[in-house]
Amino acid sequence: MNRTKNMTISLMDLPGQYKYIEEEVLPEIKKVLASGLYVQGPKITEFEENFAKYCGAKYCIGVSSGTDALIFALKALNIGIGDEVITVPNTFTATAEAIVLVGARPVFCDIDPNTQNMDPESLEKRLTKRTRAVIPVHLHGNPADLDKIYRICKRKKIAIIEDAAQAHGSIYKGKKIGSHKSDFVCFSFHPVKNLGAFGDAGAIVTNNKKLAELVRKLINHGREEHHRHTLIGTTGRLDTIQAAILDIKLKKLDNWIKSKINLVEYYKEKLNGICKFIDTTPKSESAYHVLAILTTERDELAKFLEKYGIETGMHYPIPLYLQTAYKSLGYKKGDFPNAEKYASQTLTLPLFPHMKKSQIDYIVDKIKKFNEK
Repeated sequence: MNRTKNMTISLMDLPGQYKYIEEEVLPEIKKVLASGLYVQGPKITEFEENFAKYCGAKYCIGVSSGTDALIFALKALNIGIGDEVITVPNTFTATAEAIVLVGARPVFCDIDPNTQNMDPESLEKRLTKRTRAVIPVHLHGNPADLDKIYRICKRKKIAIIEDAAQAHGSIYKGKKIGSHKSDFVCFSFHPVKNLGAFGDAGAIVTNNKKLAELVRKLINHGREEHHRHTLIGTTGRLDTIQAAILDIKLKKLDNWIKSKINLVEYYKEKLNGICKFIDTTPKSESAYHVLAILTTERDELAKFLEKYGIETGMHYPIPLYLQTAYKSLGYKKGDFPNAEKYASQTLTLPLFPHMKKSQIDYIVDKIKKFNEK
């Protein structure tokens, strides 16, 4: 009993994951260093091809971050001043930030109270003549209802950019995220993701050759050839060392996701009737970037678990339209009740592929103890 009282459990345990891959990663990093090809090296092409194949897409372009992935996708679609882009408010700021950074206006819609993803009915109500694109977010790795979103957008020829920053390996109607009908699918490889680099990194996948070629120019100073620039771009490339690391981790991704799914099922079995979990979208499989519960005593439970060495998180406790950065958009509290309810109740529990069931037992025990107070 003394041992469990002193147990410390981190939210994601990245150092623990590193121990499992250290022997494979370090030699690959040394190879890149020895080659001298630190920018746009052959490892970039190798990873891009492998990740495109993994996603079931024709093209993959490695970029410097998930945020840049969204920005370049918007730029490639020529979205800017005077345009509106609809997304959800329960996401990381980068989703809306990218819209602002290209000069367009973020427009928010409410979320489904069960899946916590974009509500297609709320989306349809927010459409205007200025709507140029929609960015559904696959929250926590749970796919948004893409078919309903496609039906709404197709009629008005509105582009779709999936924010798949948390959805590497997620499955929607039998196919991996990245293989559907969207114009672009944007991924983040931030270290905490299921497929994470050792720093910032990202990727864009698409089945549109012309759009893929345009993005390649945009991330590389509009370069057609070494000294020939046909448009204005910038530096948004994926680093070669990160590509080498990601290529190693990609081979392990499906097994890591399977492990997390098994652990989530164990959590749900042990907390059945005690905690409310977010519903998975019908005919979908979440990759569980994180595992969130919903509780009206979120802050109290988080503090209680912290006393016992259990780290928790909140993804995301303040809807974007209530953030100071987006004050100029004119939204107010009460505009999107489902999003606000989610924000006040969401609590993320520890989850990582090498997690032990004994650690979950410890967490479950403390949650039950909290409920008995």
